[in-house]
Amino acid sequence: MASKRALVLALVLSFLVGVVSGCGQGTAVDTTPERDYYKIGVITELSGELTYGGHITRRGYEMWAETINEKGGIDVGGTQYRVELVFADAQSNPATGADAVERLIVDEKVDLLLGPYSSSVTLAVAPIAEKYGVPHITGSAESPIIWKEGFKYTFGTVPACNLIATSPIETLAALSPKPKSIFIVAADDAFSKAVGEAFESTARKHGIEVLKFEVVPKGIDYSPLISSAASMGAEILAIGGHIIDHIEAVKASKELDYNPVAFVHHYGITAADFYETLGPDAEYIYGASVWEPDVEFSCDLFGSTSEYVERSKVRWGTLPDYTAAGSTAAGIAFQRAIETVGATPPLSQEDRDKIVEALEALDIMTFYGPVNFADEGEFYHCNTGLQTITVQIQDGKPITVGPSHVRAVAPRYPAPAWDQR
Repeated sequence: MASKRALVLALVLSFLVGVVSGCGQGTAVDTTPERDYYKIGVITELSGELTYGGHITRRGYEMWAETINEKGGIDVGGTQYRVELVFADAQSNPATGADAVERLIVDEKVDLLLGPYSSSVTLAVAPIAEKYGVPHITGSAESPIIWKEGFKYTFGTVPACNLIATSPIETLAALSPKPKSIFIVAADDAFSKAVGEAFESTARKHGIEVLKFEVVPKGIDYSPLISSAASMGAEILAIGGHIIDHIEAVKASKELDYNPVAFVHHYGITAADFYETLGPDAEYIYGASVWEPDVEFSCDLFGSTSEYVERSKVRWGTLPDYTAAGSTAAGIAFQRAIETVGATPPLSQEDRDKIVEALEALDIMTFYGPVNFADEGEFYHCNTGLQTITVQIQDGKPITVGPSHVRAVAPRYPAPAWDQR
């Protein structure tokens, strides 16, 4: 009998756990009386190894919130509502990010979520947003895995990295003489591996021999890898990683006097710290982007791209890169969806679901370019409509060098030897 009672108790507990986990959606809605502001949670990497990128997203989100608040707030039916950002630190750790965003939803009762810098943390945060039915836009994360998961409540303003990272290899493949070989290194995280895979597939497509594609732990010493690339005579060294990976690879290359015809990175070279850290050693390096400060678009909130850029320079002291811009555009996307729905704070679960529908139907022009989230397919809820471009560091700043029909100047190719720069 005792064993039977234990079995029944276990079945009851299992049922209750299933009920609780299955009914999470909407249980964290703020039921307090109407307030005059939207409470938006921001989960990003404010400490840890990805803090640089995390603070870029923070700046982008704050630029949107500060600007809309200066204009009186989000206009719903003639009444304006301010935006209050509530921050949580993912500490560059997916598990910590998941715990922190749950606290934002359950304890802080945020209406909406602006998401992490990294793809790894985003992949941990998205299921929590799904569990509680809270719309979530990341202004940075690029891994295609995010969009293949088909999360209903997660959106992204930056195209998937396998759409972006192809551009520098495409540009180099069109040059004469075309590089013959490539050595690819990718850090062991969702974003960096996807970038490395995009480098590899694009190189093979254009007949560039892939000498090696190696996925490495974070924080690795790049010297042995650079020695290997040099001994193989790789004409392109391509790094899929974050800004610290790119900086360390360049430093090791100079120390070992390895000088490929082209260094290719993805995200990072457009960030101010990249050139400030490397100085002239950053010259000639290629990267990929979807937005540059000198490409002009009109915008209801900021007026134009140039006005956004100037405002950012005054506020933060540096030029914004595409992650900062994408994060600001994420705020604009929420603003326009709220205005379309006409939902006042605090948001009900019905409001949140209507905002998801409004985001899926969104088709707007901003200082960042078009924001139009895919509503089906492998890039579900990713903003795929931006022009991918190749940038190269020339005379201390990133400049557009490809594709040929949009470039500002020609690429400087091949890169000269270190002692000839």
